[in-house]
Amino acid sequence: MKHYLVLSLILAGFVVHAQKNYSALVLKASEIMENTKDGAEYRKALNLYEQAFTLYPDSIASTDLYNASVVASEVKDYDKAFQYLNPLVKIKADEEHAPGWSYIEGESSESDYKNLLSDRRWKILKQSTAKEKKEFYQTLSENREEFFRKKEVQFGHKQAPKALYAQIKNNQPFLPKAMRNYSVSFKVNDSATTSYLVHLPKNYQPQKKYALLFFLHGAVRYSRLADYQIPQEAPGGWNRYYTKYADLQEVILVFPQGSKTYNWMTSDNGFFMVPEILKQIKTAINIDDNKVFISGHSNGATGSFSYLMKQPSPFAGFYGFNTHPKVFTGGTFIENIKNRSFINFSTDQDYYYPPDANDDMTRLMKEIQADYRDYRFKGFPHWFPMFSESEPAYPVIFSDMENRKRNPFPGKISWEFDDDRYGSIDWLSDIKLDTLQFQAAWQKNLNFRITKWLKYDEKDSLIVEKTDKNAFDFPRKSGKIKAEYTQNTFRIETSRVASFSINISPEMIDPGQRVKVFINGKLYFNRKIKYDRELMLENFEKNRDRERIWINRIHFKV
Repeated sequence: MKHYLVLSLILAGFVVHAQKNYSALVLKASEIMENTKDGAEYRKALNLYEQAFTLYPDSIASTDLYNASVVASEVKDYDKAFQYLNPLVKIKADEEHAPGWSYIEGESSESDYKNLLSDRRWKILKQSTAKEKKEFYQTLSENREEFFRKKEVQFGHKQAPKALYAQIKNNQPFLPKAMRNYSVSFKVNDSATTSYLVHLPKNYQPQKKYALLFFLHGAVRYSRLADYQIPQEAPGGWNRYYTKYADLQEVILVFPQGSKTYNWMTSDNGFFMVPEILKQIKTAINIDDNKVFISGHSNGATGSFSYLMKQPSPFAGFYGFNTHPKVFTGGTFIENIKNRSFINFSTDQDYYYPPDANDDMTRLMKEIQADYRDYRFKGFPHWFPMFSESEPAYPVIFSDMENRKRNPFPGKISWEFDDDRYGSIDWLSDIKLDTLQFQAAWQKNLNFRITKWLKYDEKDSLIVEKTDKNAFDFPRKSGKIKAEYTQNTFRIETSRVASFSINISPEMIDPGQRVKVFINGKLYFNRKIKYDRELMLENFEKNRDRERIWINRIHFKV
């Protein structure tokens, strides 16, 4: 029940002026519910809900009907409880409301309505919700089918390789979309399903390529997978400014839903989700492959930073509000940032990561000449995006997105990793570790010490606590590879690497000339590159990337 009460409080802050009096009444009622268990006080809350519903019948929200029915059940006014439950069940999901049946079928419903379970009307109500629930999921399924509907495209397996390359690159099977917001179910594994919400520009045109921004939510330890999302829950509330500026610049927004077990920070079980969701979306809508970005808040910002450190290849840039810049599932190889960029928005009253540590991080980024910026906002706590004063941060993000593009074939790459699952970066792939090898002198761990941390004491006052710990952990041995190419010549240096592959694009080399590959100063390869039709099709099926199409792959053992 507390989840919905908190949601009611948050939503109340964003109602339009015409609903001010209604909001004041239901806000007061919900505050009473949250802060007391006294029967007389519950009766006061119920009276406030009744007053609000009577005076402002056009403003009644599903959350308020739910709260009123719960408080009526608590004071054992069963007639009133069902008076509010019956219309609640019939509320359809829309841009602002969860479906009414979800309040009765939710995980906390039996505790919320414990006094009603023996009432015959509860059984009738449950039968009604079963029908509404079935219709809701049928509509979700139909919307998902419409979202993924596209033109059928057949790639010519017998056509000339260069013609196939051009066909893949110019592939545009996309169709118009009937809606702006799609809640899409996503299979995590055989026993778990979640969802992501896609928010499209107002006048989405399937023939036009669009930038895309993922937003990763925080509080992953307290989150649950969700079969569906309603638009108000993701593009609204704390994320309202993402939606405002995305709509202005015609950027597609995507909001995945993670959980304690499956997320982008504390567990590798869910780290695959964002790249896989991106692949799915690319089959349905026209995405500019060189303009895909990730942002987030708190745990979500740490997730954004983690993709930068571990799996940046599909993305152009990374952002975070109140970030803890650290990989929690392995080593934090900070020089990996030099393959991309990161913009952080920090506050001076953040218990999640101290301002002094952010300053040290900025100094380290300058030392290694990384594309990194930190914007400090003073006088704000960890939940900075909640405040209207956070709005100036968003034009910074969207201006950067407008001017930034991924280079799909960078001339130089430096990559360090300690898990073979993340042994790929741009045109290098399948890099395998050999930690028994000698570590090269140029492979060094960068770190700094954190000596102060902010925390809340028992009086909810922010205090400074002394600490002494490294900013980054290195629980496993790692390998590193440095690579560059120019004029058909590749030069590779390795440290603790057993093998790797170089992926070749005709935009990187002249296929009419020999390609030379030097590894640790020794010539390993000196031949012309031919087009591999099956590799082109396999790679496109794997990544749906029209800007990075490999025509061949050369594998090396070091």
